Amino acid sequence: MGVVNVTPDSFSDGGDHFALAAAIAGGRRLASEGADILDIGGESTRPGATPVDEATERARVLPVIEALAGNGPLLSIDTYKASVADAAVLAGVRIVNDVTGLRRDPAIANVAAAHDAALVIGHWEPDTRHEASALLDAILRFFDASIRMARAAGVADRRMILDPGIGFGKNTTEENVAVLAGLDRLVALGYPVLAGASRKRFIGALTGRQPKERLAGSLAAHILAATRGASIIRAHDVAAHREGLAVADAILAADTPKTTGEPWPTAS
Repeated sequence: MGVVNVTPDSFSDGGDHFALAAAIAGGRRLASEGADILDIGGESTRPGATPVDEATERARVLPVIEALAGNGPLLSIDTYKASVADAAVLAGVRIVNDVTGLRRDPAIANVAAAHDAALVIGHWEPDTRHEASALLDAILRFFDASIRMARAAGVADRRMILDPGIGFGKNTTEENVAVLAGLDRLVALGYPVLAGASRKRFIGALTGRQPKERLAGSLAAHILAATRGASIIRAHDVAAHREGLAVADAILAADTPKTTGEPWPTAS
C-alpha cells in the first residue's frame, strides 16, 4: 500500500503531493514501483495537525481519485468521515481506511457496508494510556468492540482489515515496538493485518534519522511485521519495500537443507 498524502502538513511528506498534478504523478509513480493499493488522504493525522472540514477534504482527494481510478492499483481513502468515504467510493475507491477504528464517525461502517467496500479498522485511543506490557490486550479489546460495530452495520468479516495503529496513540518507542513484536496475536484473530510503520517517530528515536531518512528502519520494521503475518504493508517507499519483501519471502519459502551428512546439493 503506497501513501499519497494530499496535504500540506503530513509529518513526513506534507506538501509533496499537495498540488493536484503532484498527487496524480506521485500515485502513478508508486503504481509503477509495484504498489497494489494507493492510500489517498486529504487530512493529516499527525499530532497537532489542523482539522480539515469535509468539503475541503473532498476537494483535495476526489480529483486525485478520479484521475487514478480504474487503470492500476486498488484505491483506498484514508479518512474517518463517513461523507468523505461515501464520495470517495462513488469516485472509484474500494477500501475505506479509518484510523480511528469507527470511533470518530461510526456511520463510516455503514458506508463501507452499503458499497461492499473493504474496511480497515485502525486502533487509536488518543485519550487512553496503556503500559507497553498491557497494550496488546487493550488493542484486542478495542478491535473486539470495533468488529462488533462493523458487523452491526452490515460489514462482512471478509471485508475487514485490522491495523494496530503504529504511532497513533502509542507515545513511546517501547509501545510501538511492543505492538510490532506481538503482531502475531492480532493475526491470530483471522483478519488480514495492515502494518504501517513507515517513517514513524519511533524509528527516528531508534536511529536518530529524520522522517525522509528512515527507509532502512522502516524496512526492518515492515519485514519483521511480514514474518509475523502482516498481509498489507503501508509505505512511502514502495520500490524499496517491494525488493526487501521479495528477498524476505524467498528466504522464508526456501527449504532448509537437512544435515544428514550427505553432500550439499548442487545445481543441476
